[in-house]
Amino acid sequence: MNVYSDSSYSALKYLKDTEVNIDNILIMTGDFNIRDSLWNLSFPFHSSISDDLIIIADSFNLTLSTPTNPCPTRYLDTAGEANSVIDLMFLHYGSSKLNHHSILPESHLSSDHAPLSINIPIYKEVICTSKLLIPPKSNQETAFIEEIILNFKNLDTFDIGDTEKLEHIVNQLGAIIDQAWTKNAKKSKISKHCKQWWTEKCCHSLNNYRMTRSLNNWKSFKKVVKNIKRSFFDAKIQEVTNKSCSPWELMNWISRCKLSAIEAIKHNDHLCLFPESIWDTLHSTFNTALNCQIDLNILSKIEHKTTLR
Repeated sequence: MNVYSDSSYSALKYLKDTEVNIDNILIMTGDFNIRDSLWNLSFPFHSSISDDLIIIADSFNLTLSTPTNPCPTRYLDTAGEANSVIDLMFLHYGSSKLNHHSILPESHLSSDHAPLSINIPIYKEVICTSKLLIPPKSNQETAFIEEIILNFKNLDTFDIGDTEKLEHIVNQLGAIIDQAWTKNAKKSKISKHCKQWWTEKCCHSLNNYRMTRSLNNWKSFKKVVKNIKRSFFDAKIQEVTNKSCSPWELMNWISRCKLSAIEAIKHNDHLCLFPESIWDTLHSTFNTALNCQIDLNILSKIEHKTTLR
């Protein structure tokens, strides 16, 4: 995170008074415009603003970095004014790879600030582009289940007298599943074009079209895809309605809802189309009925219901 704080310390005041949710910060550096004896031993004074800066850095789990070559970071051409250290770097606390930085005074050129330098190690990351899978409702899935059931039946589970034998049986179960998975699973490339509804039947129909390039085979492929997609999503609909019992999740809430048929309120043969006219109508109607006598005998016409316990 790069920070520039002006002479009024606006950035520090903002970071202090505002709850900033930034996770996993490795480096915070910049021109903080603070001269202090904490990072410049030739400067004899200490500022309370420096304490605020240390507290802010600690909230990000950062600690002040000590340069390998302590020297000024700002160079002034004005006579009588000394160079200063106001460019700082804070590094992730406890990191063995990020523990110091360097100041490059010979590289400031026409600028009055010397750049700060640090080496950030970047490790190689292996990103898997494929995975083993067994397509649902495929021949491989059937063979996988049958092989597991057959090997489970052949396991000797009658003599499980202690935890060691039990652990041995459990390990055998895991080995049987791993062996069956490796034997029947196939490698599939991970991409944005992966489709859950795609089956071996789709592959077979597509290969037929690619071999012949005929219009009839193309139409046959499109028909197969349509039927399989319909079966797949019908099953998903049944899963939502039967298991979660939330059929409203299937409704399309994105499209514009049709307004229900309504009739505008009329008062004195005038339509009440605005909130002001509706309020005036309600107000006048309430005042009209305020002092009217009420016939309570109408309540006796209501049929009495037996109270359920």
